[in-house]
Amino acid sequence: MHNILLVEDDISLADWVCEYLTEQGFNVTHVARGDLVLDVIKQNTTDIVLLDVMLPGLNGIEVCRLIRQHEQSKQVPIIMLTARADEFDEVIGLEAGADDYVIKPVRPRALLARINRQLSHKESTEDKLNTELVFGELTINQEAKRVIYQGEEIELSTSLFAFLTYLAQHAGSVVDRDSVFKALKKREYDVMLSSLRKLFNDDPQKPKKFKTIWGKGYLFVGDAWQEAPTHDLEG
Repeated sequence: MHNILLVEDDISLADWVCEYLTEQGFNVTHVARGDLVLDVIKQNTTDIVLLDVMLPGLNGIEVCRLIRQHEQSKQVPIIMLTARADEFDEVIGLEAGADDYVIKPVRPRALLARINRQLSHKESTEDKLNTELVFGELTINQEAKRVIYQGEEIELSTSLFAFLTYLAQHAGSVVDRDSVFKALKKREYDVMLSSLRKLFNDDPQKPKKFKTIWGKGYLFVGDAWQEAPTHDLEG
């Protein structure tokens, strides 16, 4: 069940929107003041926000900006509700970070269609993020089993791909050999690590991307995959 946060000071409108969306299978939380929104988001899981423009406490445009600045909610879809059918509210709202807007009077089926469209887009984006691991110039597509490095596709064996992916999934954390064996059912750790270093130009004497932590395991360094800065030479 998706969780909707409705921010609307018109109580009669809020009541029927809550009732209608609840009948459609949503869990709806309602607040009537803009300055209460972040506290509600911090305390609850929010999948989408329906946000009125004219609100007491803090107007909808400012609330929209605050939602986008907050780590927990910066990716949450926002649909603005506006009584003004002119370009001003639309442009200002979108520039503040809104994903869509609905002009009052609100039509139930049109509102539902907008909500479902935003939730579908959010879920497809999340699926893509879960499918791809991206570290600077390195992209690992887990579904397609493709690896792109510096714009070129790197051919890996099934075992090397699995090893690379496992390390990348635990970027920044040391993974011990037992954990690798349980995940991959292979023990040629050092050989596979040497192969990865060779493929990705990681100096085995001073590795920056794939490190061996003696007595503990292996470390995939996530921030070591950025493009090396270039310097202009003055002639």
